[in-house]
Amino acid sequence: MSKDVAPTEVGVLGNLAEDYERARVAWYYFVGGLTQQEIASRMSMTRLKVNKLIGQVRESGAVHIDVALPLIDCVALAEALSGRYGLVDATVVPDVPDHVEQKRVMGEAAGTMIGALIEGRDLGIGIATGRTLSFAVRALQGRPHPDSWVVGLTGGVTRSSGTNTFEVATSFARKLGVECHYLTAPLYCASPEGRETLLLIDELTDVLARTEIADVGVTSCGSLAEETTLTQIRAVKDHLDDVQKLGAVGELLGCFLDSQGRPVDHFLNDSLMALTPAKLKLKPVSVLVSGGIDKIQIIRAILRAGYVNRLVTNESVARALLAGPR
Repeated sequence: MSKDVAPTEVGVLGNLAEDYERARVAWYYFVGGLTQQEIASRMSMTRLKVNKLIGQVRESGAVHIDVALPLIDCVALAEALSGRYGLVDATVVPDVPDHVEQKRVMGEAAGTMIGALIEGRDLGIGIATGRTLSFAVRALQGRPHPDSWVVGLTGGVTRSSGTNTFEVATSFARKLGVECHYLTAPLYCASPEGRETLLLIDELTDVLARTEIADVGVTSCGSLAEETTLTQIRAVKDHLDDVQKLGAVGELLGCFLDSQGRPVDHFLNDSLMALTPAKLKLKPVSVLVSGGIDKIQIIRAILRAGYVNRLVTNESVARALLAGPR
């Protein structure tokens, strides 16, 4: 034992380490959905010890719907991300091996964040699209003022799996008990001129204006390295090589951005029926909910450009964002 550390201090440090270990085991089991054997392998401990720690957490009453214990390293990562990128707030969740489960835990963490932000307030809430955001509804606890409203931030796509902007916005509005407004147009028009023609329809112009005046904007982002609903849209599929040659590393609200967060000079960006990243940047509350190693480039680009002031992501992405260039 070091002569500089009192026995009582060692005891406190030991208790913190044990609390942290219990917290991570509890999170993986009750929130992340891992089996006891998976947790044992991940944390290099016996399954018997995992079982014992889970029993301790159950008996302590620390688990309700969420685990009421701190995940120290995730909190530290969130604080470091906030400091590095000038964020108002950030939440980092532990990594889980299953792709869909990772989206679920990020989405539910976002729902908790958003619920606290809207509680009792009279505001407009803009919601984008994606599976991760569809999970956020589950954890929404706060209720805004009854005069609040929800608006979809983007136009739609022609096929859906329950994560289309119309469906995600509808589920938010139903959960919050407020009205919902829809940008009933395709996400990408045939041309910039086609977009201008559609905007001659007053109802569409009015909804697009709502996307701009909404106090809260909640969005995810997309990588160009994977097959997504967006990259399978005919207009995008036909020009995906072109936007990548122009330096695009991903998309935000359907807008293709380069590594510095600048929209690339392509007609798809000029044909977009959605809130622009520049308008998202002006909102008092703007939340990016996204993770996965394939999205590091686009998440970093969005943070570099300052389009959002809050972030929800997973642990490995947070570490990569902090390790790489700002």
